[in-house]
Amino acid sequence: MTDQLSLTVNGEPRRAAPGSVADLVRSLDLDPSKVAVERNGEIVPRSTLGNVMLGEGDVLEIVHFVGGGDHAAQTDADTWTVAGRTFRSRLIVGTGKYKDFAENAAAVEASGAEIVTVAVRRVNVSDPKAPMLTDFIDPKKITYLPNTAGCFTAEDAIRTLRLAREAGGWDLIKLEVLGEARTLYPNMVETIRACEVLAKEGFLPMVYCTDDPIAAKQLEDAGAVAVMPLGAPIGSGLGIQNRVTIRLIVEGASVPVLVDAGVGTASDAAVAMELGCDGVLMNTAIVEAKDPLRMARAMKLAVEAGRHAYLSGRMATRKYADPSSPLAGLI
Repeated sequence: MTDQLSLTVNGEPRRAAPGSVADLVRSLDLDPSKVAVERNGEIVPRSTLGNVMLGEGDVLEIVHFVGGGDHAAQTDADTWTVAGRTFRSRLIVGTGKYKDFAENAAAVEASGAEIVTVAVRRVNVSDPKAPMLTDFIDPKKITYLPNTAGCFTAEDAIRTLRLAREAGGWDLIKLEVLGEARTLYPNMVETIRACEVLAKEGFLPMVYCTDDPIAAKQLEDAGAVAVMPLGAPIGSGLGIQNRVTIRLIVEGASVPVLVDAGVGTASDAAVAMELGCDGVLMNTAIVEAKDPLRMARAMKLAVEAGRHAYLSGRMATRKYADPSSPLAGLI
């Protein structure tokens, strides 16, 4: 047919009817939401596949999203589950402090995160058409985790999350009840009280807490579906200050454990994973980096590396040197 276009798709010549990149993907019996497309050397964002039109002579690469290199089956098997929901990425990222929503969305993409935390704030009624986070990060593709950032009482946290559920139907939530503005440490008495109420109302609370093994178990008893001990104060970038207590929480938990707060750089994220945590949550470490997108990619790799190190079982430590090559037979 004369109206068909000549294309090169994944290295092979192909004829296709005029239309969008999404139309081509569907004609190949592929789901546009499950592939990545490069057109003439440029990535076509998945959200625009239906808008980008094919042209004569276009060269396209269409790939599946897989993690961990060539061993897709092994990587896919290493998932984690919270409240019956399974995820591949063990990195959760925040959505605050970015210069704009576009940068935020790009950082989420670079991080590979499948969950983002979102604060519940009043709608700007003076400008109802102002851009919203959902315009840039699709809640149908990325799991939104509403949180109670800025709440200092159980009542405020409960009220906030009731509104969040009404607004978006979310039941998987992140609970934090802060003790004071200076340290932003959690008030565990108020946190446990809020957790009990929310769990009875059908919420599934993932809970920010102190790095205290006893408090972590109390949260489980109160209905927490995950416990999220701090590594260091929120936004400090100090890294994990007490590896002993984090390890004890991991060893004693029957729900997922994720380090939340204090991560400053990639090595901090790797340490959290090497301790056996199921994941890491961060925001400031990415957004305040000089290059947030590169740091987001670094954090993704660090979490993956730390997880592999944990699963591989590290070597034992020794008091003295142990040569790699035998000393016998030296010339």
